Amino acid sequence: MIIGSVSENKEIEKRISITPEIVKKYINLGFEVQLSENYGKHLGFEEKQYNEFGVKFIKDDKKLIENADIIVQMSLLDEDRNSILKAKQIFIGVLNPYENKNKINELLKKKVNLFSLELLPRITRAQSMDILSSQANLAGYKAVIESFSTFEKAIPMMMTAAGTIPAAKVLVVGAGVAGLQAIATAKRMGAIVFATDVRTASKEQVESLGGKFLTVEEAENLETKGGYAKEASEEFKKKQEELLSETLKKIDIVICTALIPGKKAPLIIKENMLKNMQPGSVIYDLAAAQGGNVVFTEVDKIIEKNGVKIMGERNILNRLPTSSSSLYAKNVFNFVSNLYDKENKKININLKDEIIAKTIIK
Repeated sequence: MIIGSVSENKEIEKRISITPEIVKKYINLGFEVQLSENYGKHLGFEEKQYNEFGVKFIKDDKKLIENADIIVQMSLLDEDRNSILKAKQIFIGVLNPYENKNKINELLKKKVNLFSLELLPRITRAQSMDILSSQANLAGYKAVIESFSTFEKAIPMMMTAAGTIPAAKVLVVGAGVAGLQAIATAKRMGAIVFATDVRTASKEQVESLGGKFLTVEEAENLETKGGYAKEASEEFKKKQEELLSETLKKIDIVICTALIPGKKAPLIIKENMLKNMQPGSVIYDLAAAQGGNVVFTEVDKIIEKNGVKIMGERNILNRLPTSSSSLYAKNVFNFVSNLYDKENKKININLKDEIIAKTIIK
């Protein structure tokens, strides 16, 4: 069987789905691996590194797509290359079915088997395939680094003969995987860290990392059975808004990570709250591509309001493409391995398997 991957549009996506270290694992499973020419060169992966394990490089993407039994990508292909996909092929990636309904419906009509990895169930057996966790972990780290580099004061407390510089105060909004990594990173760099989340179960995790958990009185637990956040009631939103508005008066840096799967990002920091913040403060909005948690967020721009800088990128992981590709490639391999019947050397789409049933798009 042939597993293939074509080059992404590097202006939008620098990550890759198959790294040299993961090729050997596919070969050992019995796959032949085919890739576009110069597939990983922009990340420093030369073709000879892939060739050592028997990868075939195909000049023509059309031919590569036609050859492959399984195609793994970061996201859906462009329309021209999507049109080449055919019945019974397997396409694996982060397909964002909520925003790509039309493209996906066209592929389903052609009977292409589509698997969207962000739909993985949060069960123990799926942890090694969990692309949301592996990528969010890096995003949370990088958001702190980027915001700290923009902030024009020192982060840790510094005691000098000339006086003391106080530690920066950081607020992390949303204590999922990205938020927890942001808390850990900010704490390691000497900041005083606060965090808030609609899921009350996050309190223990935040405190274990040295952060102070902020919650409204009589908070409702807004956590789905799958471990994700769900939308808050209007009463809760009002109480949370009051708490945040007061907290932001003393905060230097805010990292926003709040997302609801399949929906627009919740608007959390509103215009009146920004007026409470000190000039020189920085907000990094990791939810920018999904509409943003901050009222003035614009994708790939730094907006300044009342002296507060608001940052947000379409794809922050383009700033860490090698590390994020390494983790993503391992996640994808583990998913493919679960699909593959090693005894009979064929793909087995077993809908009794929760992992397969939850990720296949019908």
